[in-house]
Amino acid sequence: MQIDLEPVTADNWRACAALTVRPEQREFVSDVAYYLCLCHYGGLWHPLAVTVGGQVAGFCMWAVDDDRSRWIGGIVVDRSRQRQGIGRALVLALRDRLAAEPGTPNVALSYSPLNAAARALYLSLGFAETGETEGDEVVARWSVSHAA
Repeated sequence: MQIDLEPVTADNWRACAALTVRPEQREFVSDVAYYLCLCHYGGLWHPLAVTVGGQVAGFCMWAVDDDRSRWIGGIVVDRSRQRQGIGRALVLALRDRLAAEPGTPNVALSYSPLNAAARALYLSLGFAETGETEGDEVVARWSVSHAA
């Protein structure tokens, strides 16, 4: 699956905000509008539109922690575009992009322990649960040194 990660701009923020997930996924993600506000006002997260063929199909955001680890968050793939490999492609692309930044010790993300689909995806991509938690979520990290 070929995806592009693009900055959220005045031209695409509405398409990002209009993304929806399946009803059974609502407990695991917030509305993209909330994530956009968090990025704009929170001072930590940076938003990205996930596009396929020039059309917005998803959203994600990234941040840098105090220990210089990079975090992936707010992953949303529109319900009409799920099960096409977009989620896998976006996590791989963003993981590799963030890991390539000088001084990055690892790339982290977190998820609900009840979200079996997310857990399976992240573990299949080489993320390892660390025993840490972020709120009520499980933390998993990936690093080049552990990927070998």
